Amino acid sequence: MTLRRCAYLTMRDPGDFVTDYDLSFNAMADLGWQVDTVDWRDTSITWDDYDAVYICTPWDYPQHTARFIEVLETIDRSSARLVNDLSLVRWSLAKTYLRDLEARGAAIVPSLWFDDIDATDFAGWFTALGTETLVIKPTVGANALDTYVVTNPISAEIQSHLLDAFAGRPFFVQPFVANIQSEGEFSLFFFGGEFSHAILKLPKAGDFRVQEEHGADILPVAPPRALIDAAEQVLALVEPPPVYVRADFVRGDNDQFWLMELELIEPSLYLRTDADAAARFAVAFDAHLRLTERD
Repeated sequence: MTLRRCAYLTMRDPGDFVTDYDLSFNAMADLGWQVDTVDWRDTSITWDDYDAVYICTPWDYPQHTARFIEVLETIDRSSARLVNDLSLVRWSLAKTYLRDLEARGAAIVPSLWFDDIDATDFAGWFTALGTETLVIKPTVGANALDTYVVTNPISAEIQSHLLDAFAGRPFFVQPFVANIQSEGEFSLFFFGGEFSHAILKLPKAGDFRVQEEHGADILPVAPPRALIDAAEQVLALVEPPPVYVRADFVRGDNDQFWLMELELIEPSLYLRTDADAAARFAVAFDAHLRLTERD
C-alpha cells in the first residue's frame, strides 16, 4: 500500500494548550496515511509534497490573521487538499458568520454587531438586549481573549478598557447566558456530516470561560435528541459541507438551544473523550479525500 502524506498544521509553541490530535495518528495510518506535524509558519515546507493538509492546532493565528490566510492560500494553490475548505475558513474567520447563519434561520445567542466602539452606546446595549449583564467579544479571536463580562452600569475603569480594546476593531455584544455557569456549554462534533460525540464544558466556580486552559471541566455527555437536531439544522445551512466541525450550544430562553459558535477552522476535537472518535475522524477525512480525488 502506497502511503499518502498529510500535514497537520500546528504551532511552534503550544504553551499551556491541551491537545490530543496525536490520538488520530494510528487511525490515519490504518487507512494508509503518514502524518507529519508542521508549524504553520514554517516557510521551508513544500506543500506539493503532501496529499492533504489538515488545519489542526494553529491556535496562535488570531494574532497573525493576514499571514495565516496567506499560508492557507499558498497551500490551496498547491496540489495538496486543504481540509476544511478555504472558503469555509474565510467565511468563519470572523464571527459575523453567526449573523449570516441567523439570517438563514439558525437560533443564535441574541447579538448586536459593531465596527467601532462608542461610549454613548453602552447604556443602549443593556436596553436592547433586555439584560443587566453583557458579554463583549471581538469578531476575530479565540480562547476568550479580549472577552469582557460587564454589568450595568459599566464603571469608568471598564469603559476605558473597552475603548482601548475595541477602538477601530469590530466586535459584538450578547446577553450573558446564566446557564453557562449552571449547566455549562455543550460541544457537538460532526465528521463527514455525521454526529460523532459530544462534551459538556463547565466553567470553574465564579468563571464564565469554558476552555480547560481556564480551569473548566470537560465531561463526555450523551446530548439530548433536541440538541443533535439543532446542530444538524445549523449544519444544513453551511456550504460546502465541512469534513469536521464543532458546534457549541447553550440552553437559552424557553429551553431552546442557542448556537454559541460553529468552529470550522481548527477546533480541538476532544478525541480523548470518546474511544471511537479518532477512528471516525480518520474515516471521514479519508472518505473526503477519496471523493475529491474522483472529482
